Amino acid sequence: MKRLIVTLMAAVLCTAAFGAPKADKLDAQALKTMKTATEYMMNTVGYNGGFVWAYLPDLSRQWGEMEAKRTMAWVQSGTPQVGNILLDAYHATGDEYYYQCAERVAASLIRGQLECGGWNYCYDYAGEASLRQWYETVGKNGWRLEEFQHYYGNATFDDSSTTDAAKFILRIYAEKFDPKYRPALDKAIAFVLESQYPIGGWPQRYPLKFDHPFQGNKDYSSFITLNDDVIPQCTDFLLQCYQVLGLPEAKGAILRAMYCIILLQQGEPYAGWSDQYTVEDLKPAAARSYEPLGLSSHTTLAMCRQLMKFYTLTGDSRFLTGIPAAFKYIEGQKLSKEEVAKIGREQPDGYDRFFVPLFFNPITRKPQYVHRVGSNVQNGHYYADQDITNCIIHYGSFSPMVDLKSVRDQYERILATPVEELTKDSPLLSTGYHPLAAYYTLSVNPNADPAALADEASKVIGSLTKEGYWLSPIRNTSNPYQPYEDRTPSTETKYCSTNVGDQYDTSCYETDEMGITTRDFINKMGTLIRYHLSVQP
Repeated sequence: MKRLIVTLMAAVLCTAAFGAPKADKLDAQALKTMKTATEYMMNTVGYNGGFVWAYLPDLSRQWGEMEAKRTMAWVQSGTPQVGNILLDAYHATGDEYYYQCAERVAASLIRGQLECGGWNYCYDYAGEASLRQWYETVGKNGWRLEEFQHYYGNATFDDSSTTDAAKFILRIYAEKFDPKYRPALDKAIAFVLESQYPIGGWPQRYPLKFDHPFQGNKDYSSFITLNDDVIPQCTDFLLQCYQVLGLPEAKGAILRAMYCIILLQQGEPYAGWSDQYTVEDLKPAAARSYEPLGLSSHTTLAMCRQLMKFYTLTGDSRFLTGIPAAFKYIEGQKLSKEEVAKIGREQPDGYDRFFVPLFFNPITRKPQYVHRVGSNVQNGHYYADQDITNCIIHYGSFSPMVDLKSVRDQYERILATPVEELTKDSPLLSTGYHPLAAYYTLSVNPNADPAALADEASKVIGSLTKEGYWLSPIRNTSNPYQPYEDRTPSTETKYCSTNVGDQYDTSCYETDEMGITTRDFINKMGTLIRYHLSVQP
């Protein structure tokens, strides 16, 4: 038996001795790949530290949510996210190179920051005239992208554009408390505080503009907005400012925003939330022409989750009182099997997963299904009715298989947990400095399978091209801009369920074309970072 034990110990030691150099070699390759890919993104793909979403390999065309000029940078889901993966790499490796690259991204975002302190979806290094020309051509002709059909010249909270940029500036400031970032950060904080309505909500765009009424509706950009988590994202930014800076005025703004969510919930039996509200009477309102007046099932579930988060930050049970009524409203929206069959689907079995209309008008008590006719922005239009067939696909008229169970389970867990335990780490209920998270773009699982991490890292390392980039589907392409001025209304229906209209529509549509994407760069860098962290002592 003793001889067997000695033999087994020797085998283990040999395996460990063999495994450690092998892991060290793979880690060295991972670090080298990260550096090579970052150098290519920063020095070849990006433009002065700014990024869009996708590029053809030869950089002849590039896209954010729409096709962009080479001199443009996208704030919306683009440049700040690249900055965050660079800071994540800095935290993981301690290599100052990644911090220096993140500084270049910060400098670009500061270049794109408007005088008011916020950010638009994008900015153009070629200047204001170039950006306006883009809006008058590519932007104006994106049929399904009405937010780009008019140049406001102000900042937007839509798609977290301003808050993502502001959070990154806060994060890089908090990294070393370098005072050169404080002016831009202070401008961003002042912008978010100034733009908040007294009731606690925020408009979609600020400074307020009312110069773009559209198809008979008011300019919606001044409405109190929940769409794309405007209130949650603004409160999250201010909460981070409160954590790091101890900003006293942030706490009051955060609480006003939180309680505004309660005020905006509609009464039973339609106890949901709309995507936007008129400021003077807090009533649900329409926005883009394919966003009719109505309560949104998607936003209603999102606000239930948000109210539970607010409860864990405050311990105030008022944040929980409206949630059961919201669940009941969602349950009441369940489509019949007959309606679901009309769209060629089946209503799933089970109580908590089912189809619901995306929009429900509480005044007419009818669902709102959206359609369009025509072939481009000049001759086409959107409209809503109660016919679930032939709906637009770029902005779903029904929510497929709403998963109410996960939200309900979260609610039940919160009810069963002592409030003291839920709130023990809340920055709002404690004093002192609360550091920001070390990693923003990846989750680090200490129980991850080392072999699986090594296999993923090896694949990522092997897929880097000799030039220094990762090739992946760009997902979306678009028709190049062509002038078109025929405004004769069209009754064409073949584009009713497509992402793009005719050759004059500059909206993006799906493609299998390969290129370089910021999304893939972030994901693959994250894979290598996770592997690197897994082999550290």
